Amino acid sequence: MQAAVAKNMLPSLSVPVSRIAMSICTDEFDKLYASLKPKGVTMTALLTKAIGVALAQHPIMYSTYHDGKGIEYNDKVNIACAVALEDGLITPVLRDCANTDVYQIGRDWSGLVKKARGSGLSPADYAGGNFTVSNLGMFGVDQFDAILPPNQSCILAVGSSKKTVVPVGGMIGVKSFMTVNIVADHRHINGNVAADFGKTLRDVIENPASLTM
Repeated sequence: MQAAVAKNMLPSLSVPVSRIAMSICTDEFDKLYASLKPKGVTMTALLTKAIGVALAQHPIMYSTYHDGKGIEYNDKVNIACAVALEDGLITPVLRDCANTDVYQIGRDWSGLVKKARGSGLSPADYAGGNFTVSNLGMFGVDQFDAILPPNQSCILAVGSSKKTVVPVGGMIGVKSFMTVNIVADHRHINGNVAADFGKTLRDVIENPASLTM
């Protein structure tokens, strides 16, 4: 499996990319997750929903660039989520994340993970992704870079949430922040465009109430 991953990644090294790191306060997001976890919603499901909502406002971030032919805009936000297994890395796809409710995303993700651990994923489970998220926060990684997957315009690398001392109303307070790294295809996505998506994502995560509507 790892040999296949290596083969697929090599063409990506020839694509020029821009890299942007952003800090996002997760206090309200963490509270929402704590309320949803007993209902079967994983952090991956909630984070994917947030990314899907943000991406819906920036279609170029989940578009497909065809060299010499231009940009193909995709109808739905289909997010490939990286999962580490003993023998390699896989990226099953959660579909239409902007419009699918977070509870259904949670059920879909649980089903994909179960199939992955039983070596039961089909080619259809990998197909059709137009954006990738890689989350190493559960390993205590603060931030990291990622390689752009083939035929995709962007990958989001998510680090762990850490408590940080910050000024609050002229006093000292403690808030939790995570760092996300946006790696985008620079052939058609300029840095300011990627940054604008990052701002939208930050707004969604810092004000997450709409994610359960």
